[in-house]
Amino acid sequence: MLKTLFQIGKQGIQTEPTPDLGSGFLLPAHRLRNEILEVLGRSLTIREVDAGSCNACELEIHATNNLYYNLEGIGIKFVASPRHADMLLVTGPVSRNMAMALKRTYDAMPAPKIVVAVGDCTINGGIFGENYACCGGVGKILPVDHFIRGCPPPPIDLLKGILTAVRLRYGHPVVQEK
Repeated sequence: MLKTLFQIGKQGIQTEPTPDLGSGFLLPAHRLRNEILEVLGRSLTIREVDAGSCNACELEIHATNNLYYNLEGIGIKFVASPRHADMLLVTGPVSRNMAMALKRTYDAMPAPKIVVAVGDCTINGGIFGENYACCGGVGKILPVDHFIRGCPPPPIDLLKGILTAVRLRYGHPVVQEK
């Protein structure tokens, strides 16, 4: 323990730098919250389903709740039941074992439903493709409103993708980055 404390004293605490949000993205948190409230009129609730991924996308989704991005603080909450969800966030290629569960989750959601596919595997199955154990991309099972590309996409892209999907579903103009 003392060795570790001495090492911290020499080097300092190593953390990642503050993320570069770009000029087009609307943080601080109150601006993003206001934009969500403008579109939805209330907070956004998300049900996340891992349809057979390698868990890299889930790690990035969990990172959106850290102190930098603070998803809960801006009015976006994850829920356990699809009956309480506005958005379905799907990661990974759809394995044959998860196809029915994913469809049932979608059917249990109240209308209007927003489906966002996270990661490159959700588009066409990624490196897994379509085979005896995998149905391929999420689009073969559910109607997808928006794809968030990346393997895995960083948290800032997740936030931008969620906001874009909400705006597209509710007919509000999407703010383009310069």
